[in-house]
Amino acid sequence: MSKLPKENQFLDLSDYGRPIAKIIAKKLKNTAFTPVHVTLGFVFAGLLAIVCLLYHYYWGTVFFLVLKSILDAADGELARVKKTPSHTGRYLDSVSDIILNLLILITIWYVTDGSLIHTILAFFGLQLQGTLYNYYYVILRNRHNGDTTSRVFEEGAPIAMKGEKQRNVDFLYSLYSILYGVFDKIIYRLDRKAVESQNLPNWLMTAVSTFGLGFQLLIIGLMLVLGLQNFIVPFFIGYSLLIFVFIALRKLINR
Repeated sequence: MSKLPKENQFLDLSDYGRPIAKIIAKKLKNTAFTPVHVTLGFVFAGLLAIVCLLYHYYWGTVFFLVLKSILDAADGELARVKKTPSHTGRYLDSVSDIILNLLILITIWYVTDGSLIHTILAFFGLQLQGTLYNYYYVILRNRHNGDTTSRVFEEGAPIAMKGEKQRNVDFLYSLYSILYGVFDKIIYRLDRKAVESQNLPNWLMTAVSTFGLGFQLLIIGLMLVLGLQNFIVPFFIGYSLLIFVFIALRKLINR
């Protein structure tokens, strides 16, 4: 199952793990494994990637970063095939992602003896990139009757769905708001009218998908094995300039 109807799907460069994720979801459909179990699995994979990074096992880092991306897609796929979407899973996924992103960049700073200030800027840029991608993607999903667990504007904790507890939703929403609130507000301020846009063409969404977490982690892994670890932080700082390019293109298309 897809987050979008077939006629509205685009080539998502960050979603390379989806085919394997679908296989995993099908295998787990009739088991006791839940989407939350799979989310915890990608957290474990992310932590193993960090351990490999600390010991300079860069091929191991790539392996676990790719595995993390696959499992990151598999938890949502499992929720769809089991027909058990939940706000708990959605927020747990996002909270886990941002914490792992921070830990990965801090580890890169540690092993490269780089600048902590530059690392923080790279993390900030990394999150803004991902927020723009998710912003446009959720707009599409809501407009075309796709997966609607995520909301364009996260204003207040949502009502718990069947099978989940409201207190868990409230707690994870609070964490989400603390960790993501500033990034959401910045992107909304930069392109607040995107939600009204009539056209988000596939080619634009494919370009913006390079801001997706899966693609970001793949870039990090490839730069590590190519011996470019000292350039990872500067790359993501500079790559953030494309945020303004993509927003300008979106506005130009819909003027």
